Amino acid sequence: GILIVEFANQLRDEGKAVREALLDAITIRLRPILMTAVSTAAGAIPLILASGAGAESRAALGIVIFSGIITATILTLYIVPVFYARFAPYTKSPGYIAAVIRRLRRERPEATPAE
Repeated sequence: GILIVEFANQLRDEGKAVREALLDAITIRLRPILMTAVSTAAGAIPLILASGAGAESRAALGIVIFSGIITATILTLYIVPVFYARFAPYTKSPGYIAAVIRRLRRERPEATPAE
């Protein structure tokens, strides 16, 4: 979710509208997010399928990891963009705020401390 928001903010800094930046961010970041989720979920499969001493506790742990990663990924891919689309139009991009601060510092340099 952080990757989507950060990338959308970078695209907004480049001048794109909120919706366009969000759609581009989702399109570009979807593959890395899914690859990470799938590889993590796949890493839990041996825990689920293990047999032998302590297999029951490892299987329970594997099921929690597997289902948690899948659920979190699905929610992240839907909830984060919905909230970003809802609230981002009321904010400025972080790059815009940084540019304003830099401009204000150039226009009004700090006074030297009185000695």
